[in-house]
Amino acid sequence: MLVILVLIILFHLASAVLLFVATIHNSWWVVSTSEDTLYSDLWYTCNETCYSVAKSHTADAAYLQTVQATMILSTILCCVGFFVFILQLFRLKQGDRFVFTAIIQLLASVCVMVAASVYTAQKDSFHEPRLRAGAYSSSYYLAWAGFPMTLLSGVMYLVLRKRK
Repeated sequence: MLVILVLIILFHLASAVLLFVATIHNSWWVVSTSEDTLYSDLWYTCNETCYSVAKSHTADAAYLQTVQATMILSTILCCVGFFVFILQLFRLKQGDRFVFTAIIQLLASVCVMVAASVYTAQKDSFHEPRLRAGAYSSSYYLAWAGFPMTLLSGVMYLVLRKRK
């Protein structure tokens, strides 16, 4: 049982790191031109200098703000889920143990899925016209990798609640 708990802790921490990097790193969208390469994330577009995403403060920014909010929420939920897991490990009796942690992790996975799906469907609505010819980059893929990891983590907590 101790080995299973250690593996679940490592898996949970790995998914939290993926969500942190996907949320923070400046690489959701990349545009390579003959002059330079532009990287865009949820807040900034950068080459050598960074500037705010052009439509982040307009009425058209609802989709971008949805992606920003759900990625931040998923990261917070994943971290809260880890602390709740540690508390439940020592405080609750078997059978009740990891239900709340599982619910938090499943909510985090839904938030990641919503963020990545909205970004996929609405990327043209919040990118400047000169950035629309780009491609998805590493943080976008990390967000999609974080979705099944948090989902699997939540399912593992549900299965683990019955184990001795």
